Amino acid sequence: MTSSRGAPATSGGPVVIKLGGEVVQGPHMPAIAADVAAMRAEGVPVVVVHGGGPQATELQKKLGQTPTIIGGRRVTDGDALDVMKMVVAGKMNVDLCAALVRAGAKPVGLHGASSGAVLATRRPPKVVSGGGPDPVDFGFVGDVVGVNGELVSLLIAAGYVPALACLGADASGGVYNINADAVANQVAIRLDARALVLVTDVPGVLRDVSDPSSRIGRMTIAEGVAAIEQGVVTKGMIPKLEESFAAIEQGVRAVHIVGRLTEGDLARAVTSPGSVGTMLVA
Repeated sequence: MTSSRGAPATSGGPVVIKLGGEVVQGPHMPAIAADVAAMRAEGVPVVVVHGGGPQATELQKKLGQTPTIIGGRRVTDGDALDVMKMVVAGKMNVDLCAALVRAGAKPVGLHGASSGAVLATRRPPKVVSGGGPDPVDFGFVGDVVGVNGELVSLLIAAGYVPALACLGADASGGVYNINADAVANQVAIRLDARALVLVTDVPGVLRDVSDPSSRIGRMTIAEGVAAIEQGVVTKGMIPKLEESFAAIEQGVRAVHIVGRLTEGDLARAVTSPGSVGTMLVA
């Protein structure tokens, strides 16, 4: 395997793979799990970060809550935070680990309160793309300020696959909901990842969301900003791009947005950048 810069992908930090909730419980999860197990068998360290947004929204509605999403980001009050704990650190993490076990991998489920696996602070009100001109208070939403690299490295060295739910915690035990892309990006930055792959339910960034063949194979930061301003990129893809470009500016070599994968596509996304999904670069 080679990285997006041509360096051997067997060198450097882990491959960080982010899975959306729709992916974990979707039809392509067996192929993804098989790829993770194969990479691990070849000695490639892998860390998986996952979300659970669609499932959290579904449970909120069942419980009589009204989900509030602004600019692709969930406003998280106390009740919504309880739902995220139940869904993301509970059902989604268990289902992901079960899929990896079936594929022959050795996953270990973690969340922010697992010995500070993901350290976070509460996000102050801020203006966000797609959220209007005024600062938005997202409630119990956090920003990542640290990753327990010692814990993650210990697990990787022993042959395990850390599976991180997108919840952070502070030193006093306060728990925060965090966009899974933001967690994956910060994990990639802080562990000096050799590759960061964001797996979604779409085959990449599309010029036309109704046409899978309009996939953009390579996108720069400037092109991404223009696509957001022009309305080509909307909804949940906005924070995905913004968080990814922030990660690139902080040292991540490249970010690969992929989706609807068949077995082997994860490896191809890393070894042949742009052949699968969209590669985001500076």
